[in-house]
This record gives sequence, C-alpha cells and structure tokens, in this order.
Amino acid sequence: MNTLLSRANSLFAFTLSVMAALTLGCILTTAFKDRSAPVRLHVSRILLKKVEDFTGPRKKSDLGFITFHISADLEKTFDWNVKQLFLYLSAEYSTKSNAVNQVVLWDKILLRGENPKLDLKDVKSKYFFFDDGHGLKGNRNVTLTLSWQVIPIAGILPLVTGSGRVSVPFPDSYEIATAF
Repeated sequence: MNTLLSRANSLFAFTLSVMAALTLGCILTTAFKDRSAPVRLHVSRILLKKVEDFTGPRKKSDLGFITFHISADLEKTFDWNVKQLFLYLSAEYSTKSNAVNQVVLWDKILLRGENPKLDLKDVKSKYFFFDDGHGLKGNRNVTLTLSWQVIPIAGILPLVTGSGRVSVPFPDSYEIATAF
C-alpha cells in the first residue's frame, strides 16, 4: 500500500514543513529590531551651474554639485540575519512647480564583514543633481538624508532613515563654466 515514492513524498513534505517553521522562527527573532543609527552629515562645497538639458526641448536647467562628509556607525544594524546594507544619500526640496522633489546623489553597498563604521571625507555626488527648471538656484531648504535598505537572509526588507540630516542653502548665482 505504501510505496517507496509515497514514503519519499511524505518525508519531503514533512522536511519542507519543518524548514518553513524554522525560517519563520528566524524571521521573528530579528523582525522588530530597531535598525536606526546616528548619522552626521556635513556639506563642504556647493556648486551650481546652468546647463543645457538634452533630454527635452532645448531649455537650460540647474545642475548642482555637492561635496560632503558622512560619519555613521552602522555596527548595531548588522546581526546574523543581515546580508548587506544598501546606503543612499538623497536630497529633498520643493519648488514652485513640484511640492516634493527627491534626488539620489550617492549610494554604496555595504556587505557583511566590511567595516560598518563610515567616515567618508570630501565625497562628491555620484549621480547628477538636475532640476527640471531653475528650482535649485536660491533654494534655501535642500535637505540631505542618509537612508539604508536592510537586505536580510530571510525576512522583510526594512527601509531605515538615519537620524542625522542637514539642510543647506543653494547659491543665488550660477558658476561660470569654462571650456578648455
């Protein structure tokens, strides 16, 4: 009545049920952990240029360049269930045409086993800081925030915002670009 295949099927189903229960237990051990950390951001240089936007009609747009420092200790964010962190620095500001503008300026993947203490000096933005008009010129409230996505071995992907953010004013005039 019980063939070899039916016994193997029962054993396989029981093994999968036990593995699923163990995985759920592992997820629950770290699901409610606070993964926030203090972050210190400092902007050392802001440069604003007016450049031609080649993606649409031939209008000029604002292009910002930011040089910044980041200090953060992310050691308590890592535990046995964290595979890596995806860090990113974003700028948020408002203009007359858009209530909320968000731009990612820099990112980094921090793997388990790497040094979780960040002390980065004079980092330039990795991605272009374009505004689709002239919303950066004279903007007094551009807020920089360091956030990270926790990539676990098993479980949900929490999005965490660092406790330190900095608001910087952009200049009222454009830097003159020179061609060589």
